[in-house]
Amino acid sequence: MLVRLKEMADRWQVSQRRIAQLCAAGEIKGAEKRGRCWMVPENATVPETIKKENMPAGMAKPRTTKILPCPIGITSYKEAVTECYYVDKTLFIKDILDDHSKVYLFTRPRRFGKTLMMDMVKTFFEKTEKDTSGYFREKMIWNQDDVYKQYQGKYPVIYLSFKDTHYEKWEDMYQALRYVIKKEFRRHRELLDSETLPDEEKQYFSSILNEKVSEAGCQNALGELSYMLSFHYKCKVIVIIDEYDTPVQQGYLNGYYNQVTGFMRNLFSAVLKDNENLEFGILTGVLRIAKESLFSGLNNLAVNTVLDEKYASYFGFTEEEVLKIANYYGKADSLEELRKWYNGYLFGRQEIYNPWSVLNYFASGCRSRAFWSRTGSSDMISKLIKAGDQELYTSLETLLKGEEIQAVIDTDIIYPEIGGEADTIYSFLLMSGYLKVTGIISERYDNPICSLKIPNLEIKNVFQKEILGNFSGLFTGTVLKNFEIALCTGNETLFQDTLSDFLMNSVSSFDTAQENFYHGMILGMLSALSDSYIITSNREAGEGRFDIQLEPKDRKNAGYLLEFKANRDMSTEQLEEKAEEALRQIKEKSYAADLNYRGVKKIISYGIAFSGKKVSVKCVELKK
Repeated sequence: MLVRLKEMADRWQVSQRRIAQLCAAGEIKGAEKRGRCWMVPENATVPETIKKENMPAGMAKPRTTKILPCPIGITSYKEAVTECYYVDKTLFIKDILDDHSKVYLFTRPRRFGKTLMMDMVKTFFEKTEKDTSGYFREKMIWNQDDVYKQYQGKYPVIYLSFKDTHYEKWEDMYQALRYVIKKEFRRHRELLDSETLPDEEKQYFSSILNEKVSEAGCQNALGELSYMLSFHYKCKVIVIIDEYDTPVQQGYLNGYYNQVTGFMRNLFSAVLKDNENLEFGILTGVLRIAKESLFSGLNNLAVNTVLDEKYASYFGFTEEEVLKIANYYGKADSLEELRKWYNGYLFGRQEIYNPWSVLNYFASGCRSRAFWSRTGSSDMISKLIKAGDQELYTSLETLLKGEEIQAVIDTDIIYPEIGGEADTIYSFLLMSGYLKVTGIISERYDNPICSLKIPNLEIKNVFQKEILGNFSGLFTGTVLKNFEIALCTGNETLFQDTLSDFLMNSVSSFDTAQENFYHGMILGMLSALSDSYIITSNREAGEGRFDIQLEPKDRKNAGYLLEFKANRDMSTEQLEEKAEEALRQIKEKSYAADLNYRGVKKIISYGIAFSGKKVSVKCVELKK
């Protein structure tokens, strides 16, 4: 009996397209093509090719002994493929060679595999004393046409990463940039022993190592190094610059923006613009910073952003790749949780999982947490949100409800423009991984009008913790401790006094104008509990929408429902009535239905009423 590819794809845990390729190659016995579709025998055995592809990279035999660890924080390709479970992304090399562009720029959010990808490219192309082809012989790039193998180990490579350049002063940043350049020169010390390189070039090389070169000489360093390498090896040079925009962001945040953009502009221009010694160059970052003219004159710069379809599957994990990881670790039943927490990014038309979070999920025993938010500073986000207006705050609330907003997306934004208007903020949030495009409304202009949405539960938690959590700077340790104690013990008086004291001492009367403010304030306080609770805001449950729900990750703990009411100029009696009304709404609208369905045994409801800086809190345990 013959069956469709979908059934076999589900059974063999590969894509339908891959099975069709194997059918066409004659690797599946009994497969027949009917019209444009392939049919496969129901009892067909898994081809050896699929078994090999499903095998973690670097393993020479089936997994019978050691379970390989996840490559958490590993940016060395050699280490990743020999000691860890590695998701094969080597076809990126093929696409780069096929495109044959001079300079590539890839913009993706942080922790989406850019640095490991660039180290893979370096390892593949770099000419070294030792044969490095063994790191690729079991990878997909080696199964392609032999023409691609001819490029392996054939070029000198200049490789710099600016991912760790975080400094508050220009003087410190300048020294860090000099050190990154010096470190790369030191990696090519063989040039000092070159029998063909002129003495004056060796003297310049030594001046970099001894830190005796001027700032102008330092800016020309990569151009000079490309010349020396090309002269010595008698071939052109590949240049890789990882996280190129980190120093620029630091300059914007810390007040030395003009100095750092001037330095970086000259550094890049010397090696990437009209350089006859350049084979090709690759840069990665979060933003495309073109308006600062960092890439002035690079007319052949090939830019790839999260909106582009090309290379969409290379940064981050696809559904198929996550399925393979889950099966390898024996956790196929975790897929639904993985989808909710870490899937949902859209690069071009390709749905993508956050790779950092997926790997941390398996490494931590499959406990869902907001891993991504712990990997970098939220200073930039805080700066943007604090400069926003009520309209921006309302839009963020809309996003937290799971709804969409619309914005004009500019992939060419520069840092000084980001805080100017809402669209530039949304553009930055999209490029940084906080939002995803769900649809393009209009492409009449260079900057499309897009519908935007929060991609998954992790980013929803990040919004609450990093964005609405801007309130947290106002909270003292005592406030947060009392708030948590009051919430978990049902102490209405402590809860009410804690909120009243905070409102009285920290918030202006203007800030308390709308219910959205109180909602955001409570979310900011609750962000401290995100490790123990899944915090959900404005979601449908029962016969309406609750304000805030806390679902315990440990089902032994209680769950919580919070409903708010707010009016101006209410008396104490009216406040108490509103708090009671909020409690009745929770019960009458059956907001507890979602927690009940998820197996939460104990549910505490809170009705909270606000009027200016006054507050009333009522609490009751819901009975089934």
